[in-house]
Amino acid sequence: MSAALLKPARERGRLAPIKFAHAVLRTRQFQTMVNWYRTVLEADIQFENDFLAFLTYDEEHHRIAIVARPGTAERPPNSVGLDHLAYSYADMGELVATYERLKAAGIMPERTINHGPTTSMYYKDPDDNRVELQIDNFDTAEECNAYFYSEDFSSNPIGVLFDPEELAAKYHGGVAVADLKKRGYLKLPEESLSGQPAR
Repeated sequence: MSAALLKPARERGRLAPIKFAHAVLRTRQFQTMVNWYRTVLEADIQFENDFLAFLTYDEEHHRIAIVARPGTAERPPNSVGLDHLAYSYADMGELVATYERLKAAGIMPERTINHGPTTSMYYKDPDDNRVELQIDNFDTAEECNAYFYSEDFSSNPIGVLFDPEELAAKYHGGVAVADLKKRGYLKLPEESLSGQPAR
């Protein structure tokens, strides 16, 4: 496979969707989940009753729906299914500001990792669904696609854990964003990787 094959499917003659529209989450703690997603995504409620809410943060009528369906059961730990939802921010300043805003609200990431293509912070919602807040580390899609074929990525396709407090401090201290985005520039001690999930 080459980077040329990574053109959008429609440009390659496929009748693929034009966009990803929304995700729907079932819950047994309706208002807690609605409040969490409103806080994390700075979302507005398009519609809400006592068992259903549609939330959006952009031009789409809803990006997340939360539903309290009767009979919903707790999910067993490590069960199959969707691993996480991911949301991109415009730049490092937005990612750091979001980290600091959520920290002030008592919401902390469970894991922070520079994957190479992205700098990512993973959070768990009240139902233990994971949400990734990220920025792209490359200026162009071509650079990012090429990185997937690099030895650096193939030798470690997961990435390097980092301390979000160190990232914020260095960002506010004036360290070049290009350096902060480099995988391995910020790195926790190797022993901190033990017991971490694979992705």
